[in-house]
Amino acid sequence: MPPRRKLSDLDRGRAIGWLQDGVAARQVAQRLAVAPSVIIRLKQRFHATGRVQERQRSGRPRVTTQREDRFIQRQAMQQRMATANNIRQRLQATTNTVVSGQTIRNRLHNFGLRARRPVRGTTLTANHRAARRAWCTQHVRWQRQQWAKVLFTDESRFCLEPADGRIRVWRRRGEHFAEGAVLERQRFGGGSVMVWGGISTRLRTPKGTATSPSSCQSGSTAAMAPAGVEWRSQSIHMQPDPLHAPTMC
Repeated sequence: MPPRRKLSDLDRGRAIGWLQDGVAARQVAQRLAVAPSVIIRLKQRFHATGRVQERQRSGRPRVTTQREDRFIQRQAMQQRMATANNIRQRLQATTNTVVSGQTIRNRLHNFGLRARRPVRGTTLTANHRAARRAWCTQHVRWQRQQWAKVLFTDESRFCLEPADGRIRVWRRRGEHFAEGAVLERQRFGGGSVMVWGGISTRLRTPKGTATSPSSCQSGSTAAMAPAGVEWRSQSIHMQPDPLHAPTMC
């Protein structure tokens, strides 16, 4: 992470205290995760003015109040995929304040929100979520020897008509999977190619592929499962006899 360029009033006071105790400016900068030049300028300002606060800067006045800034943040958090222009229009309709789209982006940047590509995820209903939670609860205490009898499978479809990826979502650092920040989509619109495979602790299946010229509904993944494998909704248990049927890892 790049070093910060600004310090809070509390950190400025701590920095001056350390400097007066004889701590080197570079060490103070490391403790506060800032560039050494920040500490050097702070020291010079303190010696010149006796204050640690930054001087008030003259410049263009802010066109939004703190209340309007919170409104902008709330709109972005409630509707993550709203554009800056959408938020600008809502602000104008609600408060009669006219700002530019860049002003909206600046306010959101101040709150740590940046426009990023959303993580793509399959649409899940409440029943889907409940079933997945129940499965995890059922298997949370399984031991290694129990998992050794399970064949883990996965499949990947490569769609011939992917989305253009121009949709953006407002989110903070670490909010990839935050509610409202994931772009739900119906799976596999248009033609596609699917790759299927499975692994266990000692074995793996031959790679299988299937194509769907117009709809991903055609072509069954069960037809590509290795002999003796029992298909289940979340895990696939291998029968004892054909355990060595798949290719060895």
